[in-house]
Formats: sequence, C-alpha cells, structure tokens
Amino acid sequence: MANPHTIAVAGKGGVGKTTTCGMIIEYLCKQKKGPVLVVDADANSNLNEVLGVKADITLGQIREEMAHAEQTGSIPTGMTKADYAEMQFNNALIEEDDFDMLVMGRTQGKGCYCYVNGVLKTQVDKYAKNYSYLVMDNEAGLEHVARGTLPHVDTMLLISDCSRRGIQAVARIAEMIDEMGLNPGTMGLIVNRAPGGVLEPGVREEIDRHGLKLLGVLPQDDGVYRCDCNGEPSALLPETSPMKQALYGIMKELKL
Repeated sequence: MANPHTIAVAGKGGVGKTTTCGMIIEYLCKQKKGPVLVVDADANSNLNEVLGVKADITLGQIREEMAHAEQTGSIPTGMTKADYAEMQFNNALIEEDDFDMLVMGRTQGKGCYCYVNGVLKTQVDKYAKNYSYLVMDNEAGLEHVARGTLPHVDTMLLISDCSRRGIQAVARIAEMIDEMGLNPGTMGLIVNRAPGGVLEPGVREEIDRHGLKLLGVLPQDDGVYRCDCNGEPSALLPETSPMKQALYGIMKELKL
C-alpha cells in the first residue's frame, strides 16, 4: 500500500480540538475510507474517550519502561534493544474494527528519550504503510510533528474557538508550522463552538488579518456538551448532531 494521507489536527487546549479530531476519524471510518491509524500525540488529550475506546498502555509508559530496562540491564537475554522496544510497542496498538490507535501519553521520568523516540518514528513509518489515513491529534506546541514522528503532513487542520484570542493562538501555530518548514499540502482553519454557526465580524477580521484560510465553522452543539459532562464518546453522536453535520460538510469540501 502507498503512504497514507496524513491529517494533523492542532490547536490550544479547551477549544474542542479532540472532539473535532474524533469526529474526523469517525467520518473516515463511516465513509469506508479506512483503515485509519490514529495517533494521540497530545499528553493532555483524551481522544480514546471521545472515540469510546480504552487505552491500557501509552507510549509514554513504554518509554519509561525502556529507559528503566536500559538502566537496570533488565532487557531479556537474547533480545536487542530494538527487538524489546518493538515487542513493547506492538502491545500499545489498540485495535478496533475500523481504526487502530496509539496513545503517546505523558513521560514522567528524566533523561534522554532520543533513542526511544527514534524507535517510535521507525515504528510509525513501518505501520503507516498499512493504512489509508493517518490522523494525529497534536498539542499546541506540535512537538511530535517537529520531531518528524509523522511522515509528510498532507492536511493540517487548525482548530480554534470563536474568540479573537483563539484565532490569535492558532495564528501563532500557523507561524510555527511555516518556521518548521512543514509545507503541508493543505492547511486551514476550522472555527468551533460558534453560536448558531455564525461568526462575529470582529472574529472574521482577525482571521483575515492573520491571513488564515477559513475552511468552515462548527456550531455550538448541546449534544457534545452533554457527552463531555457525562463522560460519553462525543464522536459517536448521531449524524443529526449540528457539529457533526457541519464537519462532514467540511470534510467533503476537502475531498477527504
């Protein structure tokens, strides 16, 4: 199989980025565009909960175990460091019907994780060839994109809420993407939580001022709010969900 179409989703915390990302994954699966590899690269994210799946082990935990095994010399006899890392890494892949998922998680310990991050990149490269799409939910700092964990980014989706401050934060991320020389095939802005799906003139001015390409607007959705309050997977809301309907329209416009 050829390299997957890679979608990276970025934005600061609290703007509905992870919910949007979950709905994108659910759309791809529903449209039979899979198989999809999902990488949750935001340590503060709960993408697995949005999708309704359980994450037993994270790559952050594996990095800790690898570092500990190296320090204590407890890598099983007859296994190379790379073999051990690969074995551990395979345990971290959450396999669902339409998508597989890797959760980065937090790293607690100190010390250099360059080797394990290198292994992670190698593994993602190896796995990616088996998928039609690779979707990565990133933190605002884009640490894993900057490290080259992802192959080339085909579609970079910047998520903001409908405030001027939110647009300013996304504009800084867009600048960072340019500075890193990422050159995604397509990059644009999706504005979330707009009352009635309508943006105030001041917010539109802010978008234009920063030269951001507006891909679409997602309305405030009571269903998403209820899911968040009750710990239910918002990606599995019915297709009548206003946010989901608007997002599906954007995905079709992008031919994804």
